[in-house]
Amino acid sequence: MFTVTDLSEAIDEHLALAYEASSGRSSVTVTGDRHSDLRQTLIAIAGGNRLHDHDSPGEATLQVLRGEITLTVGEGQMALGEGELMVLPAARHGVEAVTDCALLLTVATRAER
Repeated sequence: MFTVTDLSEAIDEHLALAYEASSGRSSVTVTGDRHSDLRQTLIAIAGGNRLHDHDSPGEATLQVLRGEITLTVGEGQMALGEGELMVLPAARHGVEAVTDCALLLTVATRAER
């Protein structure tokens, strides 16, 4: 009836996978799918790697669960650390992992039914 995800365990697992990946990152959808109105994705990035600039997925928040990142939006940058949450701007943006990090991306997709 209830689904519980141990994020600490998932973070450890995906950081290990990020170190093995040529991209330096690993992710898993924690909640939702392409048919859901809400999707949450855990993204683990090994320190020094990045998620290159990409378009905004729609209404979304980004929460730093572990580590430190630099979020780039256009010409601007913002440092975010563990425990911080922000609403992502509706603009191209990228993420650099200052340290090993884990992020929870929550997207309101308004999926077609």
